[in-house]
Amino acid sequence: MDASYQGGVTYEDRGESFQQLSSTIASNIKKISQNVSSMSKMVNQLQTPQDSQELRNQLRQIQNYTQKMAKDTSSMIMELMKMPVEQPAGKLTRERLSDEYMATLNAFQATQKSAAAKTKEDVRKVKAQSATINIGDPFGMSGRSNDLVEMDDKNSRRQEQMTMQTEQDLRQLEERERDIRQLESDILDVNQIFKELGTMIHDQGQVVDSIESSVEFTAHNVEAATAELRQASNYKNKLRKKKVYITIVVIVIVSIILIIIFNH
Repeated sequence: MDASYQGGVTYEDRGESFQQLSSTIASNIKKISQNVSSMSKMVNQLQTPQDSQELRNQLRQIQNYTQKMAKDTSSMIMELMKMPVEQPAGKLTRERLSDEYMATLNAFQATQKSAAAKTKEDVRKVKAQSATINIGDPFGMSGRSNDLVEMDDKNSRRQEQMTMQTEQDLRQLEERERDIRQLESDILDVNQIFKELGTMIHDQGQVVDSIESSVEFTAHNVEAATAELRQASNYKNKLRKKKVYITIVVIVIVSIILIIIFNH
């Protein structure tokens, strides 16, 4: 896990260039992906001989850290989507980053769900063990005969050890139940991120389609107007030629008439 990340939007001026924001988002996506890979390895070690409270604390820490980074990166993605982009390369970059982020976020949520499922299973086991111990001896010390005092002393020490273990298990139980509640809350947050980004990407796509349609419609109108102008020009040229031909014919006819008149 990269400990250099302090959370929040890392660019100071929201008017910075598209390229700078894209670079920041790409860096965060890489960090989230690395954290998810580390989380996945830790989750796989749960309920194995490698399982320990230290491991679970580390898992909780990286989970909380990645959750915050995911929220911050989501805000950056939304800001990027609002930026006007004219170059095709910029549009491709924006689409690539949003796709990569959604895929990384999906992997993060899957790891969260796996950790929550294993933690819930641990809680069920601890509760079952606690119930078995509490059943114990239904009669208690007052119902035993004096002949069993020595055996009772031995049983009492064992019972005391079991009680201490139970108290420790109960503390772990409370802690893991808190982890479950936190994981479930974080999973809901990730669902909300998916929803917001999905809506924005869909709306952005409609805007782009509308712009492209307008451009295509305008281009079509320009082509049609050009064709009409070309056709009008052709008609005008034909009309001019026709007038010339008529003038020539009239001149020829008049000349012929004059010649005939003069000859008579």
